[in-house]
Amino acid sequence: MTRRVRIALLTPALLWLGGLFAWAIAGLPGFGDYRGPYGYVLNRVVVPLRHTTNVVMGTTFDVRGIDTMGEEFILFAAVLGVTLLLRDESGSKEVERHTRRLRSDAVRLMGVLMVGGGLLVGLWLVAFGYVTPGGGFQGGVVVSGAILLLYVVGNHRDYRPFRDEHVLDPLEGLGAGGYVMVGLAALASGTAFLTNLFGSGKSGTLLSGGSIGVLNWTSAFAVTAAMLLLFAHFLETYVVPLEPEDAAA
Repeated sequence: MTRRVRIALLTPALLWLGGLFAWAIAGLPGFGDYRGPYGYVLNRVVVPLRHTTNVVMGTTFDVRGIDTMGEEFILFAAVLGVTLLLRDESGSKEVERHTRRLRSDAVRLMGVLMVGGGLLVGLWLVAFGYVTPGGGFQGGVVVSGAILLLYVVGNHRDYRPFRDEHVLDPLEGLGAGGYVMVGLAALASGTAFLTNLFGSGKSGTLLSGGSIGVLNWTSAFAVTAAMLLLFAHFLETYVVPLEPEDAAA
C-alpha cells in the first residue's frame, strides 16, 4: 500500500473522529455545573464508613474497586502490546551503548537532586494516597518519572538497572495479581469480592482504610513497573540509537 493510499484512507477517518470529538466537546456542561447526586452521596458516606479522608481514593479502591481492577489490567495489556511492538529482535540490545553525558556539572547536580526529590514525593503520594491527595496511580507515575531522570542527567548505563525485564515483569505482575489476590482472599473468607478484611482503622492515619492501603500499593507497583518498561523500550528504539556518539560509531 502506497503512502498516498494510506493518506486517502486515513483522512475521512480523521474527519469523522474530529467531528465526533467536536460534537462531544460542544455538549459538555458549563464549568461548575454538576448534575448528579453521586458525588454528594460519596462525600457523606465514604469517610465515616471507610475512614479514608481522601474520598476519591475511598471511591476508587472500595466503592468502585472492581472498575479500578479493570483499569489496572487495561494498563497491563496496553504495556504488553507496546512492548511487543517495540521489541527489538535484531540483537542490537547486546551492543554496548556509549551515550553522551551532560557537560554541565551544575545541571547534573540539579538533576540528581530532582531524582531524590521525585522519589520522595512519589513514595509520599503512594503511602498517604488515601489520607491526603495522591494515590498509587499518581505516585507510580512520579516514581517512574524520577527514575527516568537518571537517563536524562546521566547516560544509558546509569538507567540500565531500572530497565531489567527480569525484575520489572514480576513486579508488574505482582501489582496486577496482588489486587486480584486481595479480592480472592475476601471470597475465600465467605464475603463478597474485595470486601475489607483488615478493619477500618483510625481516620487520618496510615492504618486507616483497611485493604484500601494494600490495593493502593499494588497499583503503585503495577504502574511504576509498567512506566519503566515503556520508558526502556522507547529509549532503546527511538532515542539511544540516535545519540551522537552511537551514530558516529
